Amino acid sequence: MLSKINLYILLQIAKSCTLIFFIFISIAWLLQLTRLLSLTNMIQIDIFSVFLLSIFLVPNLITVIMPFIIIFGILLCFIKLNKDKEIVALFSLGLSMTPIKYSLIVFSIIILFIHIILNFYLSPKIYDAYKFKEFELRNTIDFNKIITSNFLKLNNNTTLDFQKDVNGFKDIFISSIRDEEKIIYAKRGIIKNEKDKFVFQLNKGFRINIINNNEIEKIEFENYTVKVDNNNSTEFNRHDKNSLTIFDDIRNGDKLNISFKIFDILLLILIIFLFYYNNISNYNLSLANNLIFVTYSITILIINQFLKNINVDAEIYMFSSLSIIIISLILLIVKRKYEQN
Repeated sequence: MLSKINLYILLQIAKSCTLIFFIFISIAWLLQLTRLLSLTNMIQIDIFSVFLLSIFLVPNLITVIMPFIIIFGILLCFIKLNKDKEIVALFSLGLSMTPIKYSLIVFSIIILFIHIILNFYLSPKIYDAYKFKEFELRNTIDFNKIITSNFLKLNNNTTLDFQKDVNGFKDIFISSIRDEEKIIYAKRGIIKNEKDKFVFQLNKGFRINIINNNEIEKIEFENYTVKVDNNNSTEFNRHDKNSLTIFDDIRNGDKLNISFKIFDILLLILIIFLFYYNNISNYNLSLANNLIFVTYSITILIINQFLKNINVDAEIYMFSSLSIIIISLILLIVKRKYEQN
């Protein structure tokens, strides 16, 4: 009977955390998708490519929101169990908090296992793929996917505008300012992106050269080829801490990034520990006590994120994070003794 009760409580925790997971991941993903959709306005990337790109962000988002899933998931679960008088039923059966403690331990092991795989290896690998694909989208102009150019700046000297129809490109306008100003217009043409150059094969148009002494030279053409340097082509920089696995950190000797990953795990353990001893072991699921747990847990996460963002030394970060854990435990002990008195 005990194992069935453990399984039941574990399933209830999993259901609540799954519900919170889908709510949080949906909000986080939609926010990131909205940000990425700005790419469609800047360089006219099709929405489907941006949608696929946003999928690569999901593992990284999970590692970020995991602590919040734990906080609100287990809280929601035990509020429901308390409301349905199921915790009272455990006392009536003489089981006390033992099934809940075992269920939380099993749940913690499962969550930590998932989080370690994501945080230490899987999330950085997929995030690295995301950064590379985002780089390609930002730095590669696919003219066939562009709906309207809206005076697209190809480099520091050249601006392009055109109309697009089912047969290709028409009303192509190229403005180039270097030693002298050139304006090229063609009724139709083909536009290609070849390595570090844009190639324009133009038909039926004219070229106007504006020379330094304001003389204008106009040349009409039937067929004309123009090559423009693609100076926006840059090399992909893989130096991003979020794209480094634990093995990369060890190989690079990056103590700070290693400590980030380790303390992310320790903070998850701390949150579950705080919930059990603050809300469950003394059976106090009042609104005030639940708010204390949520407020304190979120405060710990905010402080930890602040320490990450200010780029402190590894030793200072580890000392500060250990201090947070120790202070949390001391405050918990003081609170329990105060309640007992």
